[in-house]
Amino acid sequence: MTRIAAPCSDPSHDLHSYPLIVRATHWCTALAVILLIGSGWRIFNQEPVIGFAFFVPLWMTLGGEPSHSLAINNDTGFANALMWHFAAACVLITSFPVYLIYGLVTRRFWRFWLPITLRTLARDAVAAATFRLRHRLGYCNAVQRLFYVLVLLTLLIMFASGLAIWKPVQLWWLAASFGGFQGARLVHFLGMSGLTLFIGVHVIMALMVPRTIRAMISGRASASTSQEVVS
Repeated sequence: MTRIAAPCSDPSHDLHSYPLIVRATHWCTALAVILLIGSGWRIFNQEPVIGFAFFVPLWMTLGGEPSHSLAINNDTGFANALMWHFAAACVLITSFPVYLIYGLVTRRFWRFWLPITLRTLARDAVAAATFRLRHRLGYCNAVQRLFYVLVLLTLLIMFASGLAIWKPVQLWWLAASFGGFQGARLVHFLGMSGLTLFIGVHVIMALMVPRTIRAMISGRASASTSQEVVS
């Protein structure tokens, strides 16, 4: 019989899985990260950070029509992409700290994401690989907990590396912690790649269990119908 991961919160007949503040900051952060990735890809296309050729299709990036940008800014979208990037960063630094403070003050992070042990991680990873891992709203399995913690840390590292890229002279000590300006750019790029992969998997899993999307919009789901196989 398939085992279900330990609960993140006490289940009830009507699960209030996602408070309003969590839902609002989730969607704002998601929008900001998507805009940051799209504009970041356009920036990377023009100023590559790795040594081999890698070009993201323009339709997947933000920066406007290259010919229009060339006529106005004398580049193929770099300036527009920077404006998108800074605008999205403003949204992120508004919503993400609110989520962090709420999670720490209410101890939501501890209830949902901890503890993570090698035993439960190995058990749930095997269950997921063999399509026997079950999902229930209000519960987090060990694999989910690990990935959420890693994403949280990645966002913090990307924020720090982004500051180092933006102000490498004024924040020279921060840039030095990443091995210099190019080191900060490399860390930023690798973090973006990791977030892109996570978003892809996260969206696929959400589409496989549509109730998770409805719960993230409405904030509640019936405990009697929230259990589904996700992998």
